[in-house]
Amino acid sequence: MNYKALAERLLPGEYPSLQSYEEKYPPRGLPKGAEVTRLAPSPTGFIHLGNLFAAIANERIAHQSGGILYLRIEDTDLKRKVDGAVEAVKNALRYFDIKFDEGAEIGGDDTYAPWYQRQRAEIYRAFVKHLIEEGRAYPCFCTEEELTALREEQTKNKEITGYYGKYAKCRNLSEEEIYRNLDEGKPFVIRLKSLGNPENKHKFRDEIKGDITVPENDQDVVILKSDGIPTYHFAHAIDDHFMRTTLVIRGEEWLASLPIHIELFDALGFERPRYGHNCSLMKQDGASRRKLSKRKDPELSLEFYRKEGYFARAVKVYMLTLLNSNFEEWYRKNPEAPLDSFQFSASKMSKSGTLFDLDKLNDISKDELSKLSAEEMFDFLKTWADEYGSEAQKGYFADREKMLKTLTLCMGIGGKKRRKDFTTASQAMEFIKFFFERPETYEEFRAELYDRASVMDHFLESYRYEDDAQTWFAKIKQAAELNGYAAEMKEYKANPEAYKGSVADVAEILRIATTGRANTPDLWTIMQILGEKEVRERIATLMWKFSQEWYREIEPSAEEMARELYRESLGLPPKGENK
Repeated sequence: MNYKALAERLLPGEYPSLQSYEEKYPPRGLPKGAEVTRLAPSPTGFIHLGNLFAAIANERIAHQSGGILYLRIEDTDLKRKVDGAVEAVKNALRYFDIKFDEGAEIGGDDTYAPWYQRQRAEIYRAFVKHLIEEGRAYPCFCTEEELTALREEQTKNKEITGYYGKYAKCRNLSEEEIYRNLDEGKPFVIRLKSLGNPENKHKFRDEIKGDITVPENDQDVVILKSDGIPTYHFAHAIDDHFMRTTLVIRGEEWLASLPIHIELFDALGFERPRYGHNCSLMKQDGASRRKLSKRKDPELSLEFYRKEGYFARAVKVYMLTLLNSNFEEWYRKNPEAPLDSFQFSASKMSKSGTLFDLDKLNDISKDELSKLSAEEMFDFLKTWADEYGSEAQKGYFADREKMLKTLTLCMGIGGKKRRKDFTTASQAMEFIKFFFERPETYEEFRAELYDRASVMDHFLESYRYEDDAQTWFAKIKQAAELNGYAAEMKEYKANPEAYKGSVADVAEILRIATTGRANTPDLWTIMQILGEKEVRERIATLMWKFSQEWYREIEPSAEEMARELYRESLGLPPKGENK
């Protein structure tokens, strides 16, 4: 068969010489040992935890060796392309502080551009044409229906599915049959003519898993689709060569494709990059473990962490504990050290499935957020609110001084021990909500209805915003005594039957009335932040509600009495006197 003539018929026209591509994309002038790694997602709009897992590993390996990390977009499958997906990838990885040196929409050295595979179509076709000329590739005219029938037959016979051996129906077409099909206008793809035998096994050094046994490939895989665009397998081999990739860290699901990739590099005459296949992220599901699922587990998507407002450093710390077995111990000894100072190693990555535990991430997140200053927390929360918060939440930041006071209190800044109440931005914004919005719901009061209203009434009678914490608490003790509660805890503990409760129960009534919650940071400081007018109105509003309910119980017609009590609590004259 005249392969050169066939190659011209299948891919007509002049292409640059293969050597010219070697000259156009020369070896990188990097120091010895410097690694060139990459992240190469498809533009599907879904970037997940596995992408981040691999990105952190690739970034650390590249940069600590003085090398390069680049971003390549593998857009050979237009059916899966989603508008805005590349920007989503960049934004997600930027959030987690993954620093690319060059690549799609990033800039940097453009010697190895373009970074989108569809823009590199000429390069792929030049090499496909060369393989056809060498008799290592051929046209396949099988229809989808024929391929489906082939797979069904293989499945029925309990054989490996694929296009190989006796099932490679177009592999041995005669020259006459090929040209007749072409003359008839039949669509075709180009397949690699495999020379492998799966019975032959050889050792392969995986940078993560160590020595593994790999069979030779016997699949005649498609390398160029009918639209003239290559498949992922073929494009990645050419791109990794000409972008001068030295190490590929990728998911272990690609292990099954490794024999194909080995044969492609060999067929193209390229030196292979080294490969490391990282383990899958697993989730505990009852008594068993399973892979994180896009359908079942929202935490697989990186958008989940941005929307919830996870602190990027916390996620990165947790990912590093999963990625390298010695990181956790190192971080305990060096809690303030930059994460980049940790010496990352591919050989210390897990060789089997890694359990992803959201509870552990939450604990790490609390630790990391507790280290921030009030100003740093302000900026973190505001950035999240600007993108994901409600209009009300965005408004929390209008009064910077109030927000800083709120955060200082809630984080325990200046106290003996830092509080660890915040897990994510969304949770933190809900936690501090009562400082900026009046409660819509209230946790359950333990005190009786009358006691609630009476305690609130006595407190408002004596409450002065100017009071220091000690004076303020003395007045709460006084309200306790007036309502049959023990003013001193030791008295209550000595004789609990003599009292309705303790001063702590009285404080709880005022705490819930002010914040809606039974447990909060220091109540005096909360009232100082809220201001006298707001405190009085919150307590008086609830006091009126409780008084109204109590008066109805004892005298259905006495609602007006409750209204007068409410006006009195706000310092207003009786109804009618202000006319």
